Amino acid sequence: MNPVITIVGRPNVGKSTLFNRLTRSRDALVADFSGLTRDRHYGKGRIGERAFICVDTGGFEPVAKTGIVAEMAKQTKQAVAESDIVIFLVDGRLGMAPQDRVIADFLRKTGRPIILAVNKTEGMQAGVVTADFHELGLGEPFPISSAHGDGVRGLIDDALDSLGIAEPDEEELANDPNRPMKIAVVGRPNVGKSTLINKLIGEERVIAFDMPGTTRDAIEVPFERNGKPYILVDTAGLRRRGKVFEAIEKFSVVKTLQAIADCNVVILMLDAQQDISEQDAHIAGFIVEAGRALVVAVNKWDGIDSYVKERARLEIAQKLRFLDFANVHPISAKKGTGLKELFKDVDAAYAAAMAKLPTPRLTRILQEAIEHQQPKRVGMGRPKLRYAHQGGMNPPIVVIHGTSLSGVTDSYKRYLEGRFRDVFKLRGTPLRIQMNTAKNPYVDADKGKKGKKR
Repeated sequence: MNPVITIVGRPNVGKSTLFNRLTRSRDALVADFSGLTRDRHYGKGRIGERAFICVDTGGFEPVAKTGIVAEMAKQTKQAVAESDIVIFLVDGRLGMAPQDRVIADFLRKTGRPIILAVNKTEGMQAGVVTADFHELGLGEPFPISSAHGDGVRGLIDDALDSLGIAEPDEEELANDPNRPMKIAVVGRPNVGKSTLINKLIGEERVIAFDMPGTTRDAIEVPFERNGKPYILVDTAGLRRRGKVFEAIEKFSVVKTLQAIADCNVVILMLDAQQDISEQDAHIAGFIVEAGRALVVAVNKWDGIDSYVKERARLEIAQKLRFLDFANVHPISAKKGTGLKELFKDVDAAYAAAMAKLPTPRLTRILQEAIEHQQPKRVGMGRPKLRYAHQGGMNPPIVVIHGTSLSGVTDSYKRYLEGRFRDVFKLRGTPLRIQMNTAKNPYVDADKGKKGKKR
């Protein structure tokens, strides 16, 4: 399961800047005045091969009792409670503030692992800028620069190392016959996720009620089907950020994101009686970004007429066209119709995600694709794609080696992806194409000749 790293500190110390750098996004607003962030933001971060969930919080004032500042403090306390480790960010240019001592006292009482990071230290001597912060008693301070990235990689590596979380070996896990497949059922509130799980296992294992927000945690339900072990994960419904009011519901968001990252296959449930919303597309986008195998289930199909069914098909094709690799199944979770076909595709999607792609066959398909359609020219030359091999699984990654590959267009990558999918029958899983350009041995030689004096 991906660890949760929460960034905490007083206003305007650079928490959102650090969050944006770790998630490689601009999801958190950044400006040179305090109090800009009020609610908390969730994002997916990655350092090398190590993934984690990052949480950005508002300026923290633990002793606040009333007003918006107190609400912000409540949000931060919730974020700390759900975190695996806390990064306490302080301002190296302004130095120690009385509020830093108050926050340090609060964090120490939570029992959570804490790493003290001193921000805005670019161009300054590390020993001098961190000296005052030793008195907080939180260990050796890390000098970093959120804006420039100085020291950030070492900070996160140290945080993940302290948790002792190792990267899973996907190939080893795939070859373990006793390991059950983990399936996360996700979607908006009240689309029938809990009803589907109860129908699959044949008992009222999770509460199913006609009210949004009934499920508030990720519930794991082990069961067996046709002699094969599975774990179903019932998740809280993800609604638009502006619609999430209750603190306990906000706590469940991170559980859903973790469930997606930790599962093998995701069943994305849609409501046939409602339009496809921006939130449906947002959830689908996170699943694709996480690289998880996917099957789309359109629930409540039995309660609509033929006109609405056709409109639902068109909406899915238009608004979720980036899910063209996944099969779509109309089902009725309440009556149990369509579930046999749904599970057949779940097994197929998992097999595709864990597929082994031999290098000779990959290279042969690549050469056949190039013969059929070459990549576009870039300037005077054309990208040369030499050979391909598999770089990972769940999702499958195809690494292509050659020269001038930076000029390969996105449309040509999609063309290659389609060829690989057709041959290997990779239905139900995202497929990543990675280009590795060979180093030109003459570049450094030319530079060396120019540097010699005559």
